[in-house]
Amino acid sequence: MTKTTGTAGDPPYLRIVAALRRRIADGELAPGDRVPSTRRIAAEWDVALATATKALTTLRLEGLVEARPRIGTVVAGTVLAAQARGRPSSAPDSERELSLDRIVRAAIEIADAEGLPALSMRGVAARLGVAAMSTYRYVASKEDLVLHMADAAFGEGSYPPDAPEDWRGRIELGARTLWDLYRKHPWLAHLDTLTRPLLVPNLMVHGEWVLDALDGHGLDPTTLFDIHVLLYSHVQGLAVHLEKEAHAEATTGQSEEEWMKSRGPALRELVESGRFPTFGKVLGAFEAGYDLRLDALFAFGLKALLDGLAPLVEGRRTDT
Repeated sequence: MTKTTGTAGDPPYLRIVAALRRRIADGELAPGDRVPSTRRIAAEWDVALATATKALTTLRLEGLVEARPRIGTVVAGTVLAAQARGRPSSAPDSERELSLDRIVRAAIEIADAEGLPALSMRGVAARLGVAAMSTYRYVASKEDLVLHMADAAFGEGSYPPDAPEDWRGRIELGARTLWDLYRKHPWLAHLDTLTRPLLVPNLMVHGEWVLDALDGHGLDPTTLFDIHVLLYSHVQGLAVHLEKEAHAEATTGQSEEEWMKSRGPALRELVESGRFPTFGKVLGAFEAGYDLRLDALFAFGLKALLDGLAPLVEGRRTDT
């Protein structure tokens, strides 16, 4: 367990704050550098995740660190000014200002920065600077909180009144709106499956948009809904990998490129075995390797789906 320079009688979170503040002051952590995540702090100092969250919250309130979505918590760019002010402080008592909206927004910030596994009710309370049990006056459980988070996040995407009138333009807009939301909040894609859908109003808004675009084209209800499910699975299925890659990079400390490079010998062995000639030929044709770009793959797949659906949708249009 890491030894800190804090006073022995200080609460654990303040000892962690003192140690991280010293790393920043000594230049070991420079502006923009990522500070240890809540999980790493919990393991390094042998404390609960809520304690780790409270330590990072204290540093954030002092202006020493800031949360950046999908990166984590980093040393703030204004760190020198903050250091001039800074000395150990506890989070302010904001119980009187507590609300469901504040709780949900704080939870979304945690999930955006560190992923859904890092989320806990105690961690949210610590981020808000309130007593651990205070949040339970507004949400009954973490599961309940996640549903509120999902509804709020999906509600960030809306559709303009002057949207395209043709079915294809409307579906493209709907798919890209969802993709942008998953890009902004990668944890969203992990909350449901096709067989167990997430039933929150603001996700239904996006489903309604697609169904309305397909309605009136002579499709029977089963076919219409199958198309809706297929389109949604394309967006959500690719979006799942946004969070998985971020989690893998945080866990292994390797970027996607670094990970692939470390697997070079195994890949060469497969290619040189001669068992997969087409795979070897295609791989050998890439001058600088294959660049898997999820945004481009999303757009490519969406176009292919709509091209394939066009004869079915447009061939059965009915006048309404």
